[in-house]
Amino acid sequence: MTDADQAREDAVEAALDKLDLDTKTRLLAGRDMWSLPAVPEIGLASVVMSDGPIGVRGARWSADDPSVALPSPTALAATWDPALARRAGRLLAQEARRKGVHVLLAPTVNLHRSPLGGRHFECYSEDPYLTGAIGTGYVRGVQDGGVGTTVKHFVGNDAETDRFTVDNVIAPRPLREMYLAPFEAIVKDARPWGIMTAYNRVNGATMTEHRYLVNDVLRAEWGFDGCNVSDWMAARSTAGALLGGLDVAMPGPRTVYGAALAEAVRAGEVPPEAVDGAVRNVLRLAARVGALDGAPPVVTDPPSGIDGGALAREIAARGFVLVRNEAVSGERAALPLDTAPGRTVALIGAAARDARVLGGGSATVFPERVVSPLDGLAAALPAGSLTFCVGADPSEELVPADKGFELRAICRDASGAVLGEAGLPSGQVQWIGEDLPAGATYETMASIEVTGTFVPRESGEHAFGTRGLGAFALAVGGRTLWEGVQPMGDEADPFEAFFGAPSERARVPLTAGEPVEVSLTFQVPDVSALPLKAIMFSLLHLEPRRDADELIAEAVAAARAADTAVVVVATTERVESEGFDRKDLRLPGRQDELVRAVAAVNPNTVVVVNAGSPVELPWRDDVAAVLLTWFPGQEGGAALADVLLGEAEPGGRLPTTWPAVLADAPVTEVTPTEGRLEYREGLLVGHRAYEALGVAPAYPFGHGLGYTTWAYASLEVTGSVARVRLTNTGSRPGREVVQVYLAPLADTAERPASRLAGFASVAAAPGESVEAEVVLPERAFEIWDEAAGSWRRIGGEYEVRASHAHGDTRLTAVLRV
Repeated sequence: MTDADQAREDAVEAALDKLDLDTKTRLLAGRDMWSLPAVPEIGLASVVMSDGPIGVRGARWSADDPSVALPSPTALAATWDPALARRAGRLLAQEARRKGVHVLLAPTVNLHRSPLGGRHFECYSEDPYLTGAIGTGYVRGVQDGGVGTTVKHFVGNDAETDRFTVDNVIAPRPLREMYLAPFEAIVKDARPWGIMTAYNRVNGATMTEHRYLVNDVLRAEWGFDGCNVSDWMAARSTAGALLGGLDVAMPGPRTVYGAALAEAVRAGEVPPEAVDGAVRNVLRLAARVGALDGAPPVVTDPPSGIDGGALAREIAARGFVLVRNEAVSGERAALPLDTAPGRTVALIGAAARDARVLGGGSATVFPERVVSPLDGLAAALPAGSLTFCVGADPSEELVPADKGFELRAICRDASGAVLGEAGLPSGQVQWIGEDLPAGATYETMASIEVTGTFVPRESGEHAFGTRGLGAFALAVGGRTLWEGVQPMGDEADPFEAFFGAPSERARVPLTAGEPVEVSLTFQVPDVSALPLKAIMFSLLHLEPRRDADELIAEAVAAARAADTAVVVVATTERVESEGFDRKDLRLPGRQDELVRAVAAVNPNTVVVVNAGSPVELPWRDDVAAVLLTWFPGQEGGAALADVLLGEAEPGGRLPTTWPAVLADAPVTEVTPTEGRLEYREGLLVGHRAYEALGVAPAYPFGHGLGYTTWAYASLEVTGSVARVRLTNTGSRPGREVVQVYLAPLADTAERPASRLAGFASVAAAPGESVEAEVVLPERAFEIWDEAAGSWRRIGGEYEVRASHAHGDTRLTAVLRV
C-alpha cells in the first residue's frame, strides 16, 4: 500500500466514524437516478454516475451538452488492441470530468454466447481472453483519468429475454473458465473501482444477493476492494442484498436500502458491521475520485487533452473488418478503390445517408455531429464522381422524428406558463428521475410540447405518429391533425407495454425544402405513485414511401453506370437493441435482394455492413468485397472514406465468429423455459464450438484482411513466451494481429480442441520483417477442477499455433509443460 493509499484509507475510516446509522444507510441508496447522497458535514460530495460504454451522456438525458460517440464495443474489440482501448478510456474520462461525472457504468464484458443476444453490440467478444484484455485496457484508461468504472453485468447477463428474472444455470467449470474469466482478469490486472451486479439469477441466486460469487469469489478470492453497485432497480431484498455483498442499490431515493436497511439493522436482521463494510466501500470510491475531503484522489494530474473526433475516426477504421476482397476480372482487388481520374462510384442504401452509428438503449449519447457514409465519401471524392440512391430502406416503421427536424421540449404548468425547456436530439422525450429541464418538476408540470420546424428531404405524403401512454394533440403546419388518448394495449413485449406501441396518427403532403411547423403536446400524468418518476413519449415520423421495386431498379441503373457500386446494408433499432433478443440474423427489408440485383450488373460491388453483431450475408460470394463496420460512431462516414480510398487500412479482426446462417450457430437458445436458461453447451461457445462440431462459419473468429500480405517465417517457444517472425510481403505498410492458439495433444481434461492463449500486433513497411512476442498466461494451461473447487494445471504436450485467424494456422511448435 502506498502512502496515498494509506491516506485515503485513513480518511475513509475517519469519515465512517462520524456517521450515524441512518446516514450510513442513506449513503447506500441512490440520491436520485444517477448520483449518491452528499454528506457535507464529513466533506463528502455527491458521486455522480453515467452510462458510458461508447460516450458519456452525463447526468441528464439531453442533447444540450453533446457527447463524443465512439464506435460500439464490438468495434473496439475488433481492433484487438488493448492500448487503443486504453486511449478510448482516457478520452471518456476526459468527457466525464467535463460533465461532472465521477463513475462510468461500463464496460460491458458479458460474452457473445449466442449471436441472437440483443445487447451483443455492447459486449466485446465471444472469447473470454480477448474480452478481458480489451476490458482491462478500457478500465485502465478511464481510471488513468481519475474516473471510476463499474465492470458489468456481473455475471451471466448474456441475453436480454426475461433478464430481470431469468435463472441462468451454469456449471462451475464453464462459469469459471468462460463467464467469470473476463471479470477476473480485469479485477486482477486493472483493479477497477466498481462492479455492477446483474438483474439475473445464477444457479438459483439473484446476483444482487449472490453471497458466493460476490463475497467469496469477487472479494475474498480475487481481492476486489471497490464498490458493488446494482443494475438499475435490480435490488430486491434489504437483508439479502446487503449480506450478499451489494453496496449500493440504484437508483434512488426509494430503494431496498435507506430507511428500510436502518430498520433491518435495528431489528437484528443485518449486523451493523455489514453496513459499515458497504459504507466503507462507498467512501473508498468517493476518495478515489476526489469526492471526499482529506483524501487525495488517485489522479491529481489527468492525462493531456485528447481530440475526441480524431480518436473516434481512428478507432472506427482500426475496427473495420474486411472479410472479403477479391480481384475483379483478374485485375487489382476491389479495395482500396481505384481513384484514377474519371472513375465513378454509385453509393446505394438508406443507411448510407442515415447511418446507424450507435446501438441504442442505455448506451445512447447525443454527439455534436454524425458523419454518414454519404457525407464522408462526398467530401473525399472528386466532384461529380459520386451518385447516391436509396435502393432499399431497412425500416418501414415510424421512428422518432430526426432528419430535418429541429425540436425543443417546452414544459408548462396548468396555467400555461413556461416552467422550463430543453433541446431535443430527436422527437423522443425520455426523462428519468432528475433529467427534467431546469425549472420543471413532476409536481408542477401539466403539459409538455415538442415543437419546432421540419424541412422535408422529399416531396410526398409524410406520416406522423405518437408513441407513449396518455393524451396527445398533434399539429403540423398550424393545423391540429389528431387529438386523443393512447391507452395501454395488450402488447406482449414489455417495452411496448410500458412505453406504448408506435401509432400512426396522420399523413400530410409536404414539399421538399419547404419548412413546416410541427407540434406534439402531451398531458403529463400523475407520476407521484411511481417508484421511479419518468416521462417517456415520442413524436414519430416516416418519409414518403416509394415503390420498393422502383427503388431497386433505380439502384441497378446507377450501379450499371458506375465503375464501382458501394452498397450499405444495416440493421435497425427494432432488430438489435437493449431489452430484447433477436429472432433471426436476417437483414430487415429487401436489402438482400438489393445487393443481389446490384451485384448482377456490376461485378465490382462492395458491400458495407452497418450492424453491431452478425447478420446473414447470403450474397457474400457474389460480391467483390465485404466490409464490416459495426456501429462506427460519430466519425464512421469519414473513417469509411479513409478505408475505401486507401488512406487507412481496415485494421479489424473478428472478435466473434460470423455464421453463414443462424442454423450453423452452436448456441441459439436465449429464451428461458419455466424461468431457467441452461447453458448446456458448457465450454463450447464461439470458435471452440465450431471446431468441435466441424462446422465451417462464413468467417472465422480472428479473421480480417488488410491491404497487404504477410509471410510467417518462424515460431520459437521458450518457456511461456512465443516469438513469431514475419515479413510484410505486400506493397503497402500494414498491421497484422498475430494470434496464438493452444491445442492440447492427447488431451486428458475434456478441453476444447484449441483456445486463444494470446495475441500481439505488429506493424511493418513493405518488405520489412518484425517479431511479435506473445506471452502465454498460466491460465491457458489450467482448468477449473469442479471436484477440488480450485484451478488445476494440466501438464503434457501442447501444439502452439501461430495463426492469422482461428483455423488459419501459419506455423506450429510443440511445447511440453
